[in-house]
Amino acid sequence: MAVKVISAGQFSSIPVSYIRPESDRPKLFEVADCNNIPVIDLGCKDRSLIVRQIGDACREYGFFQVINHGVSKAATDKILGVAHEFFGLPVEEKMKLYSDDPSRTTRLSTSFNVRKETVNNWRDYLRLHCYPLDKYVPEWPSTPSSFKDIVSNYCMKVRQLGFRLQEDISESLGLEKDCLKNILGEQGQHMAMNYYPACPQPELTYGLPAHTDPNSLTILLQDLQVAGLQVLKDGRWLAIKPHPNAFVINIGDQIQALSNGKYKSVWHRAVVNADKPRLSVASFLCPSDAASISAPKALTDRGERSIYRDFTYAEYYKKFWSGNLDEGHCLELFKN
Repeated sequence: MAVKVISAGQFSSIPVSYIRPESDRPKLFEVADCNNIPVIDLGCKDRSLIVRQIGDACREYGFFQVINHGVSKAATDKILGVAHEFFGLPVEEKMKLYSDDPSRTTRLSTSFNVRKETVNNWRDYLRLHCYPLDKYVPEWPSTPSSFKDIVSNYCMKVRQLGFRLQEDISESLGLEKDCLKNILGEQGQHMAMNYYPACPQPELTYGLPAHTDPNSLTILLQDLQVAGLQVLKDGRWLAIKPHPNAFVINIGDQIQALSNGKYKSVWHRAVVNADKPRLSVASFLCPSDAASISAPKALTDRGERSIYRDFTYAEYYKKFWSGNLDEGHCLELFKN
């Protein structure tokens, strides 16, 4: 059996297929630390303050961190622990789940879309569909034995957090709190457990190159020990240090479209580390396939034109997966 995941190899230098053209390398020496990223306390008694802070962060940054979010430290510790256990399994065990078919609802893969890429990315990942749980849990790994219970519990808690944040985002736009949720329909939920092995030449490659997320909202749990997330702000890449007991919240392309461009789907990337592997767990809330993505009339009824044409999420997602991650912002293809 050919080894198809990079975490199974030992490298003193990176293979040629992972080396970025010189013009498209991380230039890590140019990256600054982001010291003023919004950290929003969802335990604050003043909900109007939370809504205002979220609106400011969505306009200014396209992302923010949340604390006192209702997902226990025990739950986050367990999900990181079982993810480490999974990626530590013998390669033969992990490869039972390997697929390079993006339509598979449970799959281990590497890079981003190995069928399309000309340069690979220094990442292995386990991709899971998570809603409805009773449909997808039977597909999930049976090893480690605790995997299904731990991940199911985590998925339910993160889903509720995502819905709460969507209500806050909706109100921050001056809409009814259920407005965006109603447009998005019965939302799907995906998860990516990302494993970035230590890389002997991190300046030559990416864990993931610059991209925006195609979904509505991303809830990211970072490895506290190893930083790697970077975001683009005012034309400059900023390193996001992991904040204890926090999630990073990314605005996705669908929220940018629904806000009529007021809120930004943030460009972000993952860099790799020469000495240590890094792990993260990203949870994605996704509109139903049939959801019609169109800015609410309340945002366009004062003479403001709709920036994007109406489209369904199924149409958008198909277009997103048909290209490479770093080919440009897919949302540009849907402009009026």
